[in-house]
Amino acid sequence: MNLKQTRLVTNDVLRLTGFYEELTGATADVIGAGYVEFQRSPCAGLAITSAAAAAIYGEDVLASANNRSLVLDFEVSNVDEHYARLRERIGEWVQPPTDLPWGNRAMLFRDPDGNLVNMFAVKRASAQE
Repeated sequence: MNLKQTRLVTNDVLRLTGFYEELTGATADVIGAGYVEFQRSPCAGLAITSAAAAAIYGEDVLASANNRSLVLDFEVSNVDEHYARLRERIGEWVQPPTDLPWGNRAMLFRDPDGNLVNMFAVKRASAQE
């Protein structure tokens, strides 16, 4: 068994797709009406579908912009460079670049639907340590 992808349900596929394209530099592939997939790095494994298309699973099974349990983690080489690039573009910052107790440097923000995004850099041991 292999986890294939993470799918976000939204009321605005174009807006959310544009956000992740700008965030990562990746290009989404339109698979069908109201459904896109990112099939290549750096965003491979992310899919976005419209709430209307997701209704096929049943009424009230999936709802847009209601997530408070999922974190999308993106590893980057320099968190502060991405913070400078995104500082004015992100609508809701949860945490600016912060050194975490386990050594990572990370920042947290919400996408336009309120999904939590974590960008982090793993602290690499230097030759002097």
